[in-house]
Amino acid sequence: MKTIGNLAWLLLGGILIALIYYIVGLMMCITIIGIPFGAQLFKLGTYTLSPFGRELVNGPNEPGCLSVVMNLIWILMGWWEIALLHLAAGLIFCITLIGIPLGLEHFKLALASIFPFGKEIRQTYA
Repeated sequence: MKTIGNLAWLLLGGILIALIYYIVGLMMCITIIGIPFGAQLFKLGTYTLSPFGRELVNGPNEPGCLSVVMNLIWILMGWWEIALLHLAAGLIFCITLIGIPLGLEHFKLALASIFPFGKEIRQTYA
């Protein structure tokens, strides 16, 4: 089921979303200050390529002070707009019965794109 979900995800825009994350991540890595933000965009892009069967969870340690500060800077820089776009896409996909799983993945991506620092990608074995 994960394979079918990931294939449908990629065909219905997942490749485009991941490509945008990677391109913007490369642009952020041009400056030294932007490298941590570019790394988070690469993480979101990797998660976007196959979201079914994977999840973004807190890292091995609880998010520390630096993660909180970086998440705050992330939000103040305007990256919350990514979350709004994922919410809108999730609502659009949830209109049809077949699109509900894709919409739910967009909702997970919206949450992940608000606070990406201190998170890591893990496989789910369900």
